Amino acid sequence: MAKRECGAFREMKKGILTKITNTYTSFFLYSPALLWQFLFFYLPALGIVLLSFIGFNEHGWYATTEFYQSLFSSLYLRVIARSLILALCTSVTCLIIAYPICYFLAVKAKRFKNIFLFFLILPFWTSLMVQVYSWFFILEKQGLLNGILMKLGIISSPIAFLNSLFAIYMVMVYCYLPFMIFPLYTILEKLDRRLLEASSDLGASAWNTFRHVTLPLSVPGMRTGFFLVFVPAFGELVIPVLLGGGRYLFVGPLISQFFLSARDIARGSAFTIMSGFVLATCAILLMWVLKRLVTPAIQRK
Repeated sequence: MAKRECGAFREMKKGILTKITNTYTSFFLYSPALLWQFLFFYLPALGIVLLSFIGFNEHGWYATTEFYQSLFSSLYLRVIARSLILALCTSVTCLIIAYPICYFLAVKAKRFKNIFLFFLILPFWTSLMVQVYSWFFILEKQGLLNGILMKLGIISSPIAFLNSLFAIYMVMVYCYLPFMIFPLYTILEKLDRRLLEASSDLGASAWNTFRHVTLPLSVPGMRTGFFLVFVPAFGELVIPVLLGGGRYLFVGPLISQFFLSARDIARGSAFTIMSGFVLATCAILLMWVLKRLVTPAIQRK
């Protein structure tokens, strides 16, 4: 009896030591990533927060909120609102375009799925700058788009697509479309085909199967892709500068002007914190709205 208890104690001790060893091993393996995140994300973010509250004059440094107060004007609020609208429109459009593509690749395309995926990914192997500059040849007055419209007789003279909100919006959708496609395709690819077969066996049409089975199960991928597009699109810098011609101010270019052109680091830090707070608030609000609208619908189905 005593030997049996000693054996059980040794097994328990061995299990505890193994668990502790695995914990320390996991921490050791994750520590470089944690250190990298701390040095290049949390530490700079903390520095930006501190700089936004610090001013200086002939007497030295002092704490102030004047930089935040100066940002509550119609100009800066319009910039943030314009960036939010652009990010929201880009996200919705990417979702509308990406869903049929992902559904076809995951459900319909069987033998040629890998080939389609290869050709879908191939354009995005090039640099973002190359992709953006290639749109100049499409959108310019003598470019491809004007040529097609004139050939079809839709327009009689070339339209100035460049340096417009339309050009910014179109290129934003093009460049951020993969961020919507890949998470959505991953979810649709993992769908249990037996559920689709069961729905068909029970007499449901293809539309009802999609509406009551496929669409609710793909909601996590839609939500992930939506925020993967929405968050970076809000602060996009390159596309509005190159395709907008400096005619429209957005959050990303304005932050760049504060830090690089005006050298107003304190006000730039304050605007970064302010726009980030607005973005986080809108993202949380959108997440809450999506849960309120989608979750009850799924539960009803």
